[in-house]
Amino acid sequence: MKTFEFENEDPQTVQLRLVSAAQQGDRDAFGRLFEQFQRAVHAVAFRRLGDRAEAQEVCQDVFIQAMRKIGQLRDPRCFAGWLRSMASRMSLNRAVRGSRMPILPETFEVACPSQQTPLGDILEEECRAQVHSGLDRLSTLDRETLVAFYFDGRSLLEMSAQFRSPVGTIKRRLHVARKRLARELATTMV
Repeated sequence: MKTFEFENEDPQTVQLRLVSAAQQGDRDAFGRLFEQFQRAVHAVAFRRLGDRAEAQEVCQDVFIQAMRKIGQLRDPRCFAGWLRSMASRMSLNRAVRGSRMPILPETFEVACPSQQTPLGDILEEECRAQVHSGLDRLSTLDRETLVAFYFDGRSLLEMSAQFRSPVGTIKRRLHVARKRLARELATTMV
């Protein structure tokens, strides 16, 4: 059992170390990540579902899934966005289905190493490089908006405070920035 001491380290470095340790099978590190992100994941689920009990169940399902699949996360800097995406998708699925899906016994098994192929790894790395390159070509505001939401995992309210703008403006900026990034990526892939 490891004890994590992070005196004088910035939060992003701490998060990267915890994600890396969790990917190596360290349950204590994953527990710390759970403590750090539980409220944010619950908030995403609650916004989608409007029911605290349902949101709590989705939150638990998200972290079970994250524990199983954390080894598949290629870029530890994307952990917060990865969780937010998973929470949003699972909440929408639950809202559409209207009922809880049964948890299978394999859900509780220890995550297995990924069955990735070398070609898949190369293609995934190339895609990641193209996204980062596309981000670099965007305006500073577009890039900072996308990075805050998808990479840093900030909520719309947190971004509203960070950018000193109303939540509606943040939503519009995200929408516009995503479209601009998509155009940038389309021009590089042609």
